[in-house]
Amino acid sequence: MPEEFPRIKRLPQYVFAVVNDLKARLRKEGEDIIDLGMGNPDLPPAPHIIEKLCESAKKKTTHRYSMSQGIPRLRKAITDFYKKRYDVDLDPEKEVIMTIGSKEGLAHLMLAMLEPGDIAMVPSPRYPIHYYAPVIAGASVLTVPLPLEGSDSEKQEQFLKNIYETYEDSYPEAKVLILNFPNNPTTMTVDLEFFKEIVAFAKKKNLWIIHDLAYGDLCYDGYKAPSILQVEGAKDIAVETYSMTKGFSMAGWRVAFVLGNETLVYNLKRLKSYLDYGTFTPIQVASIIALEGDYSVVEKARDTYSKRLDILVEGLNKAGWPVEKPKATMFLWAKIPEKFRHLGSIEFSKLLLTEGKVAVAPGIGFGEHGEGYVRFAVVENEKRIRQAISNIKKLMKKY
Repeated sequence: MPEEFPRIKRLPQYVFAVVNDLKARLRKEGEDIIDLGMGNPDLPPAPHIIEKLCESAKKKTTHRYSMSQGIPRLRKAITDFYKKRYDVDLDPEKEVIMTIGSKEGLAHLMLAMLEPGDIAMVPSPRYPIHYYAPVIAGASVLTVPLPLEGSDSEKQEQFLKNIYETYEDSYPEAKVLILNFPNNPTTMTVDLEFFKEIVAFAKKKNLWIIHDLAYGDLCYDGYKAPSILQVEGAKDIAVETYSMTKGFSMAGWRVAFVLGNETLVYNLKRLKSYLDYGTFTPIQVASIIALEGDYSVVEKARDTYSKRLDILVEGLNKAGWPVEKPKATMFLWAKIPEKFRHLGSIEFSKLLLTEGKVAVAPGIGFGEHGEGYVRFAVVENEKRIRQAISNIKKLMKKY
């Protein structure tokens, strides 16, 4: 085993690797595994976006270094997109920076903001980078329990209370709060009133807020996810990350943005100027076409995920596994059926893999408060999801 350097020692072994290794071994043995584990979109981008990428890549002038902040027209395109979608005004020069995916942007923003002795507050369950970006930066992390049961209003009220209590208990006082709504993995949603409350609190306490809006495009049944930047004065203390991965089906393209507070954008820009020259220019050019184009391409992807969730939710309920359809995201956060709960999320996920041939993400991989749950990602087609349900139904009957 090679020696690990101090910063790497702060990172635990990736919990999901246990399931991923088993999945790889079973596939090598010839098993047909239906992979609903990783939230890796299977839908391709719209044809006109791909065509623009190819067209731009054929030009001799597009293969040189690009701009770390993002080319000007792309920054203008995302500000126009935010104005149209959220009625939020952004300065493309001072309040916008392109990042190589949300993970890169968040990780480097934490590196720019935090130092040893600083404290970040992060919900639990959470997407792993939300917790480990501050850790990599050398900061300490306080987890804020994310309510998993109750009505939307009850969960919002309880989560605000948990934030306030965690902040008051922090010493020294927390420097940054990381939020993510619609939430991965729990699919919890919030309304604009929630953001108004948390912005008012943050301004009073001089607390920075980073809000990850990765799933803002995937909302169902009349729900529309708000942007924290819609709150008056939010830009004084907050930035928001927006990703083209999910709604525009551009996962491998790695196109995202950090938007809002000028100080945070400036410091991220300064750090990134030492680290990268930005994303390949043809990808940025094609992203402009996507953002400036018809939003129906996003709505088409959204409707596909919605139908898949309908099938999964209905099927699991018929199989005796009670679940409810989420208002947003491409995920289903499911409490492990009572008769399997004693196994814990890792062993139950392994059971689903070995006997049900279905891969899911164990809840413990999203933090200590995720134990007792698993996360489904609807990233296989409807036929495959129906097969997964059939396999799970047989497993449920067997036990």
